[in-house]
Amino acid sequence: MRYFFRRYTPHLRRALLVESGSRFVLEKFLASRDASMKPDIVTCYAGTPKGFAGDIFRVQDYTTPETRSALIRELQKNRYDVIGILCTDEPIMTKWKWLLAARIPAKLFIINENADWFWIDYSHVNLMWHFLSFRAGMSGAGAVTTPLRLLLFPFTVLYLACFAAQIHLRRKLT
Repeated sequence: MRYFFRRYTPHLRRALLVESGSRFVLEKFLASRDASMKPDIVTCYAGTPKGFAGDIFRVQDYTTPETRSALIRELQKNRYDVIGILCTDEPIMTKWKWLLAARIPAKLFIINENADWFWIDYSHVNLMWHFLSFRAGMSGAGAVTTPLRLLLFPFTVLYLACFAAQIHLRRKLT
């Protein structure tokens, strides 16, 4: 992940897209992109997205640590300008997307479930905070209930442990 502390916007010539969400979101993004951008895709899905003509790297082909390292070295050699990650609130390729975001030296942008996107840099901190709080359930009514649940969780576990101990102790004594 490069250029976090700069408002620098690179040219979108070479892009790596991590398809860690629904295929239709990626297809919608590809349909709306600039024609000069030549993307490659890292995916776990079979087949090719509509309107795509680049290289596809399928994660199931890289199952051992050695092959995963080889994939990362190959992607680093491609010198991508940007890396786009689908964050569509689906638990697909979670480890892969954050590994690639950390290891590929390119400007990072996030694509949400509406195929909207934003840059990850310091000038978009408010947008990133809103995105994260929404994903964590800390927006709207969840802004009150979620912290309350987190606060009560240890007491709930303690109560259940004491209750189980009482039941087992009563059973032993009778």
